[in-house]
Amino acid sequence: MSFGLSRGKQLDPAPGEVGFTNADLPPLPDDLLENPEAARLDLDAWFPARAQDPSRPLDLEIGPGKGTFLLQQAELEPGTDFLGIEWAKEFFTYAADRVRRRGLTNVRLLHADATEFLRWRVGDGVLRVIHLYFSDPWPKKRHHKNRVVQDAFLTQAHRTLMPGGELRVVTDHADLWAWDEAHFERWCSPAPDADTPGYDGPRPAFERQTFDRPESAGEHELVGTNFERKYREEGRDFYAVTLLKPAGSEA
Repeated sequence: MSFGLSRGKQLDPAPGEVGFTNADLPPLPDDLLENPEAARLDLDAWFPARAQDPSRPLDLEIGPGKGTFLLQQAELEPGTDFLGIEWAKEFFTYAADRVRRRGLTNVRLLHADATEFLRWRVGDGVLRVIHLYFSDPWPKKRHHKNRVVQDAFLTQAHRTLMPGGELRVVTDHADLWAWDEAHFERWCSPAPDADTPGYDGPRPAFERQTFDRPESAGEHELVGTNFERKYREEGRDFYAVTLLKPAGSEA
């Protein structure tokens, strides 16, 4: 894949291309820590319809795997654009091929570290929903630092979500859920001194909501990913929540 770069911040995908890698992105600026805005990407250039209507909703899925949720939901929501960020190269390649074969112009895939991309590349208040379904539980204690839900991640999720935007989380792993819940409790606390490192905005930072199944989910499914279908056959329990960024919150 080869993409032209303009102004150091935009991509000009070839017609029909749906997959990107870190090599396709402009380099991070030398003054990144002092000027993080200089690293933000214009994601409108990734989706053909946004040239005519930049107000289209934009959703991000972290770890889409084989892309099942993205394909299902994108077909039902042609007016919404979806970006999936997958770390496993084989899944990224497989999902991108599925999107290409379906001819879905409102889905793009990126092979990258999703938390780093969110931190440095996504602008303030541009995402409608962040989908986090069945992320790696990293069960060993020494690996807990690799779990997606951290205070740093929630800081960036809050920044990049538009007011009224949602972080939607589903897992089958009880220990990971306990970890997530400990973080969510602090971030949903109305207390002005709640322990939320990196965030000092209005409280609560998020409001806890019931998880509503997406329209694409099948009967008795929460989301309908390949992982969920596999785990349901194994009889596992599931845990789900939606965190809402209050409508009055600034990005």
